[in-house]
Amino acid sequence: MRPARKCRKSAGSSTPEGRKTIEPFVSRLDRTRPVLIAGPTASGKSALALAAADRLGGPVVNADALQVYADWRILTARPSPEDEARAPHRLYGHVPGDRPYSVGDWLRDLAPLLSGPPPVIVGGTGLYFTALTEGLAQIPPTPDAIRAEALRRIETEGADSLLAELDAATASRIDRRNPMRIQRAWEVLRATRRGLADWQDDTPPPLLPLHRAQPVLIDAPKDWLNPRIAARFDAMLAEGALDEARRNAPGWRPDLPSAKAIGAAELITHVRGELTIDAAREAAITATRQYAKRQRSWFRARMKGWEVRAAKDLNSGPAGASNEARRT
Repeated sequence: MRPARKCRKSAGSSTPEGRKTIEPFVSRLDRTRPVLIAGPTASGKSALALAAADRLGGPVVNADALQVYADWRILTARPSPEDEARAPHRLYGHVPGDRPYSVGDWLRDLAPLLSGPPPVIVGGTGLYFTALTEGLAQIPPTPDAIRAEALRRIETEGADSLLAELDAATASRIDRRNPMRIQRAWEVLRATRRGLADWQDDTPPPLLPLHRAQPVLIDAPKDWLNPRIAARFDAMLAEGALDEARRNAPGWRPDLPSAKAIGAAELITHVRGELTIDAAREAAITATRQYAKRQRSWFRARMKGWEVRAAKDLNSGPAGASNEARRT
């Protein structure tokens, strides 16, 4: 395995090079409106968010569905203690790893934070941002028995068996390559006898319409991003991701909500002696790159009204070598 690279734990905007690349953008932000920062994993969102929070005076708020969980701090690239000391951070690591946490839960937790100093909402979960700025359908909770049936069928038959039973409108709208989205759509149809698309068409007004915010989408092409993904995973290993996996291994199950953390399954398999560290590393990096590809596809399809900024213009240093390598 290539030697893991040590890196700073604070975001790269604290360096002179980082400030030089970020300050021209941050200096023109309106201090009265929330800032939304979306982008694929490892694209430099956190450094930009910290700089924006310095200007607005509000908290940095998580909009990443994996970073809400308490049990994978390093592997999900949650902010470091140094970052948290620089600005208040909210909705990071506040959910136990065995507790389901929906988009609706996130919106409810976020709502009180919109009444104080303008927050900087940052993350890579596109569904969170679209729910925030376009609204979220008020779908009843899924009964435990139906969720258990969905999980059982995915395990024994695969997600495609559920996809085949969806109504046409929903099947054409969801991400067919994402088993979680397929499962959710099937559960809604099974529980309410009404397709997810139909519920979405009855969506109430959004919590934060896009025109009341300052939305920024970081564009990170594959060739620029892939080396950073590899460098960041090596940095995670250097900072203790394997120790984190060892702590989680005794109670880890693939159906836990937090088990979807990218790289978790690979590192757990390694610490259980079933996979070499080299193979685990390569598999985790590949999974992260595939995840980033899905994120970019979502952003292109659903965030057409956002201001697009090139990642290379907001990050200093060569790809993968930034001080901000472990940050999101």
